[in-house]
Amino acid sequence: MAAVSVAAEWQLLYNRYYRKPEIYSMKWKNVDLSRNKLACSPFGGPIGIIRDDSKIVQLYAESALRKLRIFNSAGVQIAETVWRNPGGRLIGMSWTDDQTLICIVQDGTIYRYNIHAELIEPNMSLGKECFEHSVVECVFWGNGVVCMNENLKLFCVPDFNRIGENNGAVVKLADPNLEELPLCMAVIEPQYTMSGNVEVLLAVGDHVLLVEEDGVQQVGAGVGPLQKMVVSRNGKLLASFTHDGRLLVISTDFSNIIFEYSCESALPPEQLAWCGMDSVLLYWDDVLLMVGPYGDPVSYFYDEPVVLISECDGVRILSNTSMEFLQRVPDSMVSIFKIGSTTPAALLYDALDHFDRRSAKADENLRMIRSSLPEAIEACIDAAGYEFDISRQRTLLRAASYGQAFCSNVPRDRFQEMCKTLRVLNVVRSTDVGIPLSIQQYKVLTAPVLISRLINANHHFLALRLSEYLGLNQELVVMHWACAKITASLAIPDPALLEILLEKLKLSKSISYAAVAEHADKSGRRKLAAMLVEREPRSSKQVPLLLSIGEEDIALTKATESGDTDLVYMVLFHIWQKRPSLEFFGMIQAKPLARDLFIVYARCYKHEFLKDFFLSTGQLEEVAFLLWKESWELSKNPMASKGTPLHGPRIKLIEKARDLFAETKEHHFESKAAEEHAKLLRMQHELEVSTKQAIFVDSSISDTIRTCIVLGNHRAAMKVKTEFKVSEKRWYWLKVFALATIRDWDALEKFSKEKRPPIGYKPFVEACIDADEKNEALKYIPKLSDPRERAEAYARIGMAKEAADAASQAKDSELLGRLKLSFSQNAAASSIFDTLRDRLGVA
Repeated sequence: MAAVSVAAEWQLLYNRYYRKPEIYSMKWKNVDLSRNKLACSPFGGPIGIIRDDSKIVQLYAESALRKLRIFNSAGVQIAETVWRNPGGRLIGMSWTDDQTLICIVQDGTIYRYNIHAELIEPNMSLGKECFEHSVVECVFWGNGVVCMNENLKLFCVPDFNRIGENNGAVVKLADPNLEELPLCMAVIEPQYTMSGNVEVLLAVGDHVLLVEEDGVQQVGAGVGPLQKMVVSRNGKLLASFTHDGRLLVISTDFSNIIFEYSCESALPPEQLAWCGMDSVLLYWDDVLLMVGPYGDPVSYFYDEPVVLISECDGVRILSNTSMEFLQRVPDSMVSIFKIGSTTPAALLYDALDHFDRRSAKADENLRMIRSSLPEAIEACIDAAGYEFDISRQRTLLRAASYGQAFCSNVPRDRFQEMCKTLRVLNVVRSTDVGIPLSIQQYKVLTAPVLISRLINANHHFLALRLSEYLGLNQELVVMHWACAKITASLAIPDPALLEILLEKLKLSKSISYAAVAEHADKSGRRKLAAMLVEREPRSSKQVPLLLSIGEEDIALTKATESGDTDLVYMVLFHIWQKRPSLEFFGMIQAKPLARDLFIVYARCYKHEFLKDFFLSTGQLEEVAFLLWKESWELSKNPMASKGTPLHGPRIKLIEKARDLFAETKEHHFESKAAEEHAKLLRMQHELEVSTKQAIFVDSSISDTIRTCIVLGNHRAAMKVKTEFKVSEKRWYWLKVFALATIRDWDALEKFSKEKRPPIGYKPFVEACIDADEKNEALKYIPKLSDPRERAEAYARIGMAKEAADAASQAKDSELLGRLKLSFSQNAAASSIFDTLRDRLGVA
């Protein structure tokens, strides 16, 4: 009997059954759909209602002010707000996929509201053309809209989520060159088009124009005039109503007509909607007609206005008093509840009924379907998922469980998963929540999105329990609750509110306290934000927020404690821009890591700022070193070595460094070195000017003397020697090798005779030998006082006998051995060294 009562409510359309159960008796009061504009969100979402300002309506016990009211699908009011938006008449209203209510007015302004009727800033405009020529029609889909203005031009917003991005938010489509408004308009969503862009269908005359961003083409010649059009959810089919009362279902490329049905009235329906993919609904003033590809249509009669809300698996029918759901009856339910059904699933369901009545007929039914028991169990489980009535769900699941007791090869996880899914669906279908999802809609929507919608509707406790039940991340729920609590608790003091928040925030170990603190700061509760951010364990999230709420000192401390140099630099740069220099210096001076990182950066890029820092901390020697370094940086400029304006600044920088060094007791050497460096630069500059050769600046004292001698400027060389107190030994070394370089052997000989050289004659010998002047070297070798040096000098110029004589005077056997090796290719010379070794008694 139960099966009979279920099937009695079905309607047969050809060979397919449809059902229309009432989901809710609407809780709202004094709502007349005919007097209002509505926006109904799919997937059991909220309903936005506002009085239709295009109609003249009688006001009862209500304010003349228009109000935007938002209800859940059960008619429970969520929020309301007075509509005070300028811009003219409201043209269109629709919900986006993330449940943002889009309202478009005549001047092209787009207002956005959240589910709590709070205006989302900033507003958006469709552009100048829509402002000058009012919007007259809108067609919405998912996250986009196509609008037509009085100038008969089309404008598209492909994605409302891109509002605020540079360019591309509003797209002007190709000009269809219309002379009057089209009969109707429909949209093929971008995800179903070849180009990936929206396509607009305009019914014009006896054909249809397909308008894209870059072109217009005529399609469907002869099918019109079309009074109404609607595209199926998969974008492949178009349902249309013609001027002569025919319903046409055509492929969206207009290549063929799928089916045609002639209605009794040529009056175009008020609404046209797809019921899944199997049938089309047409609604006139008091009748709802369901037409399929075969068989006679099904009619439903209403004595009140209704609104059709298309879903992926059916249509929700909203009236003033109820919410119904029209859908094709699933095959599993047909197999069980169809009148006279003898399928295994029906017999299993019937067996449970007999078992409850302690009838032996239960065992008979089971024996009849033993081979098909797994399929029967699966059908009962599947049918339970499609059922809205909780008691019937329970009975179907009991039937499946009863069958499982006699069937060992049926997996248990399917049954458990269905129980879990139904618990979720039943709780969100309750009147207070008002989300009447079918199981198919739930699968398409997904559990995380459902949780997100519950959060946005402030059903935080339910969202938390469902997240825990489904094994989803609870952090998002707790965070959203915390932010909502802060927003709604203006009267609660910060310490008390902190305790309330912490009690709940500890439910999630990975909660971002920084994100909650950021919301507190945006809500004007900076003290609460500071207390919350102290709880954030991750410095990378804690520090940026501390900076945003003005807690730079704490941010710097936390960054240095973390040891993250990137984090420290971020804080340093922030404070650097915000605080006066002296205050900034004082902050970093007490923190070694921050101070050292600042110094490293400033040495590379900010010398002047670094000098100010060193001066403020009394580190004069560091300033001096910086000045000295700057002088070397100037030397890299090619103009600095040519006696030009850059030469003077270099010397001034070095002199400043000298003065700063002189003010410190510990840097006397550096002060003296800087003074001599400046003096040397001046002399080198003068030499370059006088010689007209840029070869002196930045060379050493020794190189300067050597270059002067090479150029023959002995007076200048002597002046450098005198100025810098070059020692006699160093002077002799430099002059000997300089004269050898220019091969001035007479001058070298004369120089050697001026007085006994303080460095001896060995440098003279080496200079001549290096220049490959053996004869010149012979002038100085005899003057070497050390016989070892004489022996080695003779050996270097190949005079074996003289080398042997000198070596014999030294009586050094080791020297004789080395000399023999140097003359190893000369047998006669080797014999001389052997004779000497024998004479000295060396083995």
